[in-house]
Amino acid sequence: MASRSLIPSCSAQRAVRRALTQAPRPSPRSSIAFRTTASQVPSPLQACLRDRRLFHAVPSRRKDQQPPAQPPPTDFSELDVLGNTPAPSTSVDVCMYDGFGLNSGITITGGNGVLLIDGEVFKWRPWEAKGSMNLVNKKGQFELPPTAFALFDLLYPRPDLLIIGVGPSIMPLAPDTRRVISELGMRIEILDTRNAAAQFNLLATERGVSNVAAALIPIGWQDGVGAK
Repeated sequence: MASRSLIPSCSAQRAVRRALTQAPRPSPRSSIAFRTTASQVPSPLQACLRDRRLFHAVPSRRKDQQPPAQPPPTDFSELDVLGNTPAPSTSVDVCMYDGFGLNSGITITGGNGVLLIDGEVFKWRPWEAKGSMNLVNKKGQFELPPTAFALFDLLYPRPDLLIIGVGPSIMPLAPDTRRVISELGMRIEILDTRNAAAQFNLLATERGVSNVAAALIPIGWQDGVGAK
């Protein structure tokens, strides 16, 4: 009886062992999916051709093609960043002996100076404020009374820079006159009238007429005589 009871148990163990060691067969669907996934992976040759298309191929120069004898000329007008910027209407086109010609067509003559402030034009006769035709002091300095700049007291905000053209040749500015202008909150640049007009034209175009002002004496000015 004992030997008969062991036979079924041994056969059961062998059946369990075969069930555990037998690998499942892949289904047709899983094999198709594996082949499809494997086919999507590019080969090294395909990857190389794909990467080459990402670069721009520049054609090389032919062997019979000679380099240019000289580089092309430089167009300096293209380097002018203000070339297409219109000049202000108060820019000075002509410095005359006894006055000025402006871009707007206004002409100042009769030996008068000119004040160019915030796009406006004013005749300037600082010798009347001084009561004398002598604008140069004994030290050879350009000297004006505070009333010659009284118009700036009415302005707010004032220009950041005042360019003063002192006539045909440059000369230093008297300390008292410099102090008066500095107290108005403006920086000062002293030049002869031709260069002062050119500097005003440049800076007014670049920064705007509200930031730069000019006070110009005619180039024909003679101290004690005037420009007549």
